[in-house]
Amino acid sequence: MDAHHQGGCLCGAVRFTASEKPDVVVGCHCSQCRRQTGLYYASADVAASAVTITGEESVRWYQSSEKVRRGFCSHCGSALFWQRIGGQKISIMAGAFDQPSGLVFGYHIFCADKGDFYEISGGLPQHPQ
Repeated sequence: MDAHHQGGCLCGAVRFTASEKPDVVVGCHCSQCRRQTGLYYASADVAASAVTITGEESVRWYQSSEKVRRGFCSHCGSALFWQRIGGQKISIMAGAFDQPSGLVFGYHIFCADKGDFYEISGGLPQHPQ
């Protein structure tokens, strides 16, 4: 993958560029992430200061808890971002990156809260919380 990692939403209204290599992909199986995506949230962290968003006026933020906000496209509804309020990193949905992404799946979190309709496979580390 080259020096810039790009991607965007389904309709193209929101595009992003990360000037740093994203961390490993993390699968979050908590109930909020499952409700937002329909399965589980697969995202990679990038320093917020390394991310440029084009079409930012189309990003809507939903504060899903006291400490967290989730960004999505207001036109097509694509889930794009997850960020701790005031945090130094932003999690970007792995599927929103252009291909080839060069991303690597690292581990799963909140596995104790996963849906009852699927199994986690692949042998990657699974953390209960």
